[in-house]
Amino acid sequence: MKKLIYKYSIAIMAGLALSSCVKKFDPKSYAPPLNINGYTSANQIEPSSLVARWTFNNTLADSLSSTTGTATGTSFSPGLEGLALQGANNAYVVSNTPAAIQSLHSFSASIWVKMPQNTNGAVGLMDIANNQAGGSGFWGTLAIFFDNGGTSTTGVLKMHAFNVAGSPTGVDAWMGGYTVNNPWGAWINVTVTYDDPSSTFNLYYNGSSVGTATVAGFAPLNWTAAKQMVFGTLQFQTTPSLTANTGAQGWASYNPGETDEVRFYSKALTSIEVSSMVALQRRGK
Repeated sequence: MKKLIYKYSIAIMAGLALSSCVKKFDPKSYAPPLNINGYTSANQIEPSSLVARWTFNNTLADSLSSTTGTATGTSFSPGLEGLALQGANNAYVVSNTPAAIQSLHSFSASIWVKMPQNTNGAVGLMDIANNQAGGSGFWGTLAIFFDNGGTSTTGVLKMHAFNVAGSPTGVDAWMGGYTVNNPWGAWINVTVTYDDPSSTFNLYYNGSSVGTATVAGFAPLNWTAAKQMVFGTLQFQTTPSLTANTGAQGWASYNPGETDEVRFYSKALTSIEVSSMVALQRRGK
């Protein structure tokens, strides 16, 4: 009997020792490399054109310029990869606009969000301010937002751009509202691209184009006077408002969900580049 107990104890101890030496299985480490259109990582897509990136991994800084935002009511929570910016009602982050974004002509802007349905009003995901009294100063230089009118399974996606920040004589560009499916409660990506030589915009939802617009007279882009930007709402919902033209609107609101992986490029990414970037980021690559 004593020999049996002794052998049983030795077997248990050996099993414990073996389990302590075995590395915990990590699917990312052991899965074969993901290859989408020749890319295995989102960072391989136009790295020389990437001019700003907010990871929100416990920081409010653009990782390329170190330009750091100021939080009002936000925090951090688990994100698409690492941590993300956690919003709330009346919460947002205001940042000075990095010089590389102010200098853009052609561009691509990509943002990930996970948010509930916007039942409290139109929600700005990101807005580059246009501080101009009167005229087009009501809307920002680049506003990506969900408008009112969605349902529990659909959202109304819109984009507004203005070509000469701070000028009363600039040209507006509007895209939307596009009805997109299942935007609430899951990570989604919105990307807008603009090609200055052709004055052409493309708006993508989860890597697929939902609309294209060529805006006569929009070029050349000039954002040198776009001094500030905001994550989590529209430019006029901050306190104080980022535009002298107007203050908070009753039909607009805030993103109480998460924001992650905001990227700006100095070129209009192709449809293959956008779809590849979104697919790779969704898989943590």
